[in-house]
Amino acid sequence: MSDRLGVAVLTMGNRPAELTALLDSVRAQHGDAVPIVVVGNGSPVPDLGPDVLTVELEENTGISGGRNVAWHALRERGDADVVVDLDDDGLVPDPDTFQRLRKILNDEPRCGIVSFRVADETGFTQRRHVPRLRAKDPMRPGEVTTFLGGGHAIRAAVFEQAGEWPDEFFYAHEETDLAWRALDAGWSVRYEPALLLQHPRTSPARHAVYFRMTARNRVWMAKRHLPALLVPAYLGAWILLTIARRPPLAGLKAWAGGFAEGVRTPCGHRKPMRWSTVWRMTRLGRPPVI
Repeated sequence: MSDRLGVAVLTMGNRPAELTALLDSVRAQHGDAVPIVVVGNGSPVPDLGPDVLTVELEENTGISGGRNVAWHALRERGDADVVVDLDDDGLVPDPDTFQRLRKILNDEPRCGIVSFRVADETGFTQRRHVPRLRAKDPMRPGEVTTFLGGGHAIRAAVFEQAGEWPDEFFYAHEETDLAWRALDAGWSVRYEPALLLQHPRTSPARHAVYFRMTARNRVWMAKRHLPALLVPAYLGAWILLTIARRPPLAGLKAWAGGFAEGVRTPCGHRKPMRWSTVWRMTRLGRPPVI
């Protein structure tokens, strides 16, 4: 039996035209119609049609919190084994995308997370949107150690075994945190460029909280999941990489403040990954020290 898909979308109410276009592209997918949940993250949600369940949150709970709300809404409906998270300014241009996704999941029962390829309207994929260190060829599929937030699919069983999105992260690195837990639970994460999410070309630094939360959450992630021996190696490598990238002075100050915040504040439940998981990630080309 094919896995039943459900679509989850977060919105802050500032992209109504893009959201409508995204939902139309979801409705145009071949095969059975899929349930859709749209969460207004601290904003009202307009009437999007009888096939869309809407949830309005009084406050912006961040990407992690909003996705958990969307997942719970789909689970309560009881008609989705897989949640497909899509950015509200994205588009699924190929109508057979969901059919291809179902085939991947059916063929690979231990594949817990499938990452889409993100490309702009010209077909260009930014380097940061290829979830591997060797990012020269965005059309190369395969197993990876993280995934893209803007377009991906996650089995319900992953949430049940590895836990849900880390609410406290709010924004930045929530995908890697979940991917590490999924890998440690025995699931695989697959990057599949044949599954395309069309998305405008952007910079992550457009978000005012980018530098602070990137640093804070990276420290939290290391404290939560890495064996003690790897924590200083991982954080030391990212200190050097951040300095080498020469962020603006204001950004570097925000990054340093976020790093200090990550060190001194609780990170949630600590459960170091197994050394076999470290070795598995190393064989996949991305050991958890970078």
